[in-house]
Amino acid sequence: MSAAVIGGGPAGLIAAEMLAARGSAVDLYDAMPSVGRKFLLAGIGGLNLTHAEAPETFLSRYGERRPEFEPLLAAFSAAELREWAHGLGVDTFVGSSGRVFPTQMKAAPLLRAWLHRLRTAGVRFHPRHRWLGWSAAETAPTRGLRFATPEGETVVDADAVVLALGGASWAKLGSDGAWVPRLAGRGVSIAPLKPANCGFDVRAAGTGDPGSGWSEHFRSRFAGQPLKSVVLSFTDARGNHHQRAGECMVSDHGLEGSLIYALSAPLRDAIVANGAVTLSIDLAPGRSPEMLAEELSRPRGTRSVASHLQSKAGIAGVKAGLLRECLPAAAFASPPRLAAAIKALPLTLVSPRPLDEAISTAGGVVFEDLDERLMLRALPGVFCCGEMLDWEAPTGGYLLTGCFATGRAAGLGASDWLEAGGRR
Repeated sequence: MSAAVIGGGPAGLIAAEMLAARGSAVDLYDAMPSVGRKFLLAGIGGLNLTHAEAPETFLSRYGERRPEFEPLLAAFSAAELREWAHGLGVDTFVGSSGRVFPTQMKAAPLLRAWLHRLRTAGVRFHPRHRWLGWSAAETAPTRGLRFATPEGETVVDADAVVLALGGASWAKLGSDGAWVPRLAGRGVSIAPLKPANCGFDVRAAGTGDPGSGWSEHFRSRFAGQPLKSVVLSFTDARGNHHQRAGECMVSDHGLEGSLIYALSAPLRDAIVANGAVTLSIDLAPGRSPEMLAEELSRPRGTRSVASHLQSKAGIAGVKAGLLRECLPAAAFASPPRLAAAIKALPLTLVSPRPLDEAISTAGGVVFEDLDERLMLRALPGVFCCGEMLDWEAPTGGYLLTGCFATGRAAGLGASDWLEAGGRR
């Protein structure tokens, strides 16, 4: 029996592995000249495969789609993902934050070993094959698969199909969301694609223009610098309060980085609901407003305001610049007002960055249109997995684990379908 896997990211590759291991003839098609391009990009700074936290906490990272991910992760957990990597000869370790990395801190050795395993198992790779949908005359969901290739268009038939086409972020690496109208046209329900794990544009209070972002002075001096040891808090569109400590980054347009990514879903949804959301930034965690006000009230003598802030409140560099950006000059003459701002500096976020800049995508094929094997109810024999499904999770290994778990389930589901002779 033949299976076509369309998409060469982690979800597609592990789906192909499952199918080949159970005897299917597997052809894997990818639009790019080589597979795993986004996977390799994710590994540039050290491939964060998964996370070692407790299963209950791990499951909570999948938000509203936790019920759908519970059986998927029960079948292929973070621990089993590590074992799978070890089977490829790639050792892993748990970092201080609980994140799991390959010992070599690179994606390329793992991908090379994985592709060798797949080729040895008989998987045939077809690069530069961009899926165009189905032939107009073909109604069977697994037949008449059209691909654009350097040699022209080709049409492929299969007995089962696994779609692992990604979301719509980083289109230059192959995930462009072009599959959305093709599936929608075949009766598949798709939640709108939205940026996830993304940065946000700001509206700073001190710019003189209520519609602008950072001032040119602040942007030129501090874009690219980290805001370390801060606490962000805000109230979302449903009235829920969020608070999280960590580190983020000042960008040309606003804020990005791990702390912002962890909050990106409720921040994005609050902006959609209300047009904007106001963050409260604690620039001096562990110090009370009263303590700061007392210290800032001490005579500064001939010292500058900047020196006084650094000496008495530990505020310097980008943190001091952010205070200047967001507060009127009069606030620096009032120690209680300045202390209050240090503990709860308001910053308004007005929009997420564009979808193509996001690390990942929310939205996609809704789980309600899939059966327990991740087969499309409207298209028997066609399975979906990875980032093209309607889910999101923060960075920290949860994204990759989700892609592996759904890809594995789709591959096994397709194999079960084939072994049952193409019956539900």
